[in-house]
Amino acid sequence: MNLDIRGIAFSYRSQEVLRDLSFEVRPNEFIAILGPNGVGKTTLLRCLNALLRPTNGAIIVEGRDLLTMSRMEIAREMAYVAQRTEPVRLTAFDAVLLGRRPHMGLSTTPHDLGVTEAIIARLDLSGLALRYIDELSGGELQKVAIARALVQEPQVLLLDEPTSSLDLKNQLELLELVRAVVQEHGISALMTMHDLNLALRFADRFIMMKDGCIHAAGGPEVVTADLVREVYGVKVAVETLRGYRIVLPEA
Repeated sequence: MNLDIRGIAFSYRSQEVLRDLSFEVRPNEFIAILGPNGVGKTTLLRCLNALLRPTNGAIIVEGRDLLTMSRMEIAREMAYVAQRTEPVRLTAFDAVLLGRRPHMGLSTTPHDLGVTEAIIARLDLSGLALRYIDELSGGELQKVAIARALVQEPQVLLLDEPTSSLDLKNQLELLELVRAVVQEHGISALMTMHDLNLALRFADRFIMMKDGCIHAAGGPEVVTADLVREVYGVKVAVETLRGYRIVLPEA
């Protein structure tokens, strides 16, 4: 699915948060949205999913204006995982199954159950499937939220700091899974992150935000020591180690 973001802006009351953001998202792309706290990364994701309505600009999905689509239509195209999920009294299996709602008729089908079981297994959640999610750890709850988004079978996956509650092993496994889903199913993923090295390891393209605008965008080559200093105000070296670009803060 092609997604075109054309000059979107957003303000909270009189406070401008996003200014004239334009970029394109194409199938098979894993995009990392980077930048310091408060630059509008989460606001951007929420605008892309129409949870917030931009004050200017347009979001075009396959020739249609996203802002004219119903919530159910949007949910068939996009899945959003927030930074935090409020736990409720549901089992992990039922919480994940809720992601099938945009595709369900009046009842759950064997296909819905099969998709849910497959994603639960792929995220190594089978042992938690019958536990209530208000009894899970923060990391386990985050994995359930991501599983729910994946069973939605979206064309665009929006992830807001998806690894923030996960240990190193689960961070790597989750991002490997997202990258595999993007490649296998021809979808797109946009992910906000603070860990530049994880972003450089897994993402194909990078959008670096500063002061509510896109400061730079492109492939891994755009993430330079000068750019990191300009955006984050930190002196770093950007090196290549075992085929991966890494960011090293200077002493």
